Amino acid sequence: MPIRVHDTLSRTVKALAPREPALPYRMYCCGPTVYGPAHIGNFRTFLIQDVLRRCLEIDGLEVRHVRNITDVDDKTIRQSQAEGVSLKSFTDKWTGKFHADCGALNLLPPHVEPSAVEHIPLQVAMIEKLVANGNAYATSDGSVYFKVCSCHDYGKLSHLDRDALRTQEVNSAGTANDADEYERESVTDFALWKSHKPADGENHWPSPWGEGRPGWHIECSAMSTRYLGNTFDLHGGGIDLCFPHHENEIAQSECSTGEKDFAAHWFHSMHLMVDGAKMSKSLGNLYTLDDLKGKGATPMAVRYALISGHYRSQLNFTLKSLDDAAGALGKIEKATEKLLEKCGLTKTDFTPPAVQEQNTAWGEFQAAWDTLCDDLNVPGALGKIFGALHTVTATDRTIEQARADLSGLGKILYALGLLLFTAKADDSATDVPADVAELGLRRWEAKQARNFAEADKLRAELESKGWKSLDRKDGYTLAKV
Repeated sequence: MPIRVHDTLSRTVKALAPREPALPYRMYCCGPTVYGPAHIGNFRTFLIQDVLRRCLEIDGLEVRHVRNITDVDDKTIRQSQAEGVSLKSFTDKWTGKFHADCGALNLLPPHVEPSAVEHIPLQVAMIEKLVANGNAYATSDGSVYFKVCSCHDYGKLSHLDRDALRTQEVNSAGTANDADEYERESVTDFALWKSHKPADGENHWPSPWGEGRPGWHIECSAMSTRYLGNTFDLHGGGIDLCFPHHENEIAQSECSTGEKDFAAHWFHSMHLMVDGAKMSKSLGNLYTLDDLKGKGATPMAVRYALISGHYRSQLNFTLKSLDDAAGALGKIEKATEKLLEKCGLTKTDFTPPAVQEQNTAWGEFQAAWDTLCDDLNVPGALGKIFGALHTVTATDRTIEQARADLSGLGKILYALGLLLFTAKADDSATDVPADVAELGLRRWEAKQARNFAEADKLRAELESKGWKSLDRKDGYTLAKV
């Protein structure tokens, strides 16, 4: 059964397959804006994307996963200026924290994680193409805007009624939209390059139009085409990014490359609600992973709770859902121990191997996998898992059947990214410092790029800080020496 998920552009559920069979399955996912700790709404989106990637890998596809870091935009500049620190120092701190939280939640590291600041020349080059093609124009202050009226199918992703929108076809004083984010009802020509202003401080870079910095939307277009090509297989993000961010990505990408199919599949996940309300600081319900750990939750319980609802439906997160998640994990662990005992194994032996090393047996868990493949139906798959566990523990299984069941269980739990028997380790573990998490990721990326000299150098730096990297084929874990 092929993996099928909903495509926002066509509004249909479509099978996923590489558009170019000789290439890996290429997926680009919009990453975090690093101006503070990521909250659980952010992580719900990243976790759902992680489950999708794991499913593709189990299905036998080689995946190339790119996820960016937004380290220059209105928010990062404003906050770093308010704290009186350099933009790099500020964003490095929060990038490290993001990586540490990703590790705790068992997110697979992306194969490439480009930062916006490191790719500003690439963004400038794309803007130059848009100006040359007549899709963008410079203003007297040295800013550059995308001309929405030059893109005749603008709005096709979010299905906008262009006649009902207030659009800006000719720029005039006071109407230029230089905000990185704006509401659906005020579609205007959007900023590709922003001229330097005193509020930006030292955060400015050279361009043909003068000193300034890129707008938010252009970074993803420049970096996705750089690492995946002018057209690729899947673009993902939260539904809040559909407009304006992804709409603008399509327009500027297709106008700069001449291609009319920027991404073959658009994969969006719905909002997270908390206690029936939208997350906000004023309501005190904007939780981070640290907030929930402080309330006694384990990272695996948080992961379980955040993926347990269907990605196309709003998930109402409550603190009780964490208790329910912990209870569900406990039931899975108890049943797994019985299955392990039948196979003559212990829970310390339950370390599902890398996907390519697993055999094809699914045992009683075939239905769970089939359900997961059908529009990434995680809640349905969880129900099938519990049904299968009841069957395998309530019936007399042969050793051959039990081993097939164990293989299937290991694969379906790998697909969901759920690690068993970790509660005690979570209770006693020391949080990975942000600078150590950053070193760990850089070392992993160097190793994946086969830059072994750099990887060895970073390993030595890790050890000097009292940490080591425990590598697997699918990722790594940082542990104290």
